[in-house]
Amino acid sequence: MRSTLLLLTPLLLLAGCVNESASYTIDSNDHALTVVVTQDYFWSKQVALRVVASRLPDCQRQFDLGKTPLADLNVELFSTGEESFLLRAGDEMWQVDTRDCKQLPQPSDNVQAQPVGVFHMDTKKKFVFEPAEGSVATAR
Repeated sequence: MRSTLLLLTPLLLLAGCVNESASYTIDSNDHALTVVVTQDYFWSKQVALRVVASRLPDCQRQFDLGKTPLADLNVELFSTGEESFLLRAGDEMWQVDTRDCKQLPQPSDNVQAQPVGVFHMDTKKKFVFEPAEGSVATAR
């Protein structure tokens, strides 16, 4: 009995952790941006953010975007060009190019960007991508 309890203890510590992803499909399943959120411990108030840019078979790369508060988690997605995208969470912004799957420098203040959608936790605590109103974006 004691050994069973010891084996289950680590599982109980991880039970409330967030480990979710959602994708925005650009023009096919082979061309997409996927945002991954992970929470190391259930008591942590922050999640780690990563984005995976993929345009298969040419490239696929993952970028660490740092940490952001779990409460009111929203990662907005904007198009800044044909294959260039801006992600924004709170005051933080990142720019990613899917042509070469690379992270671009910090965008300038006057960058032209069209809203594509937002990655967020839905009412069932599932991380999803929701297209912007009037956008032709798709989620998977």
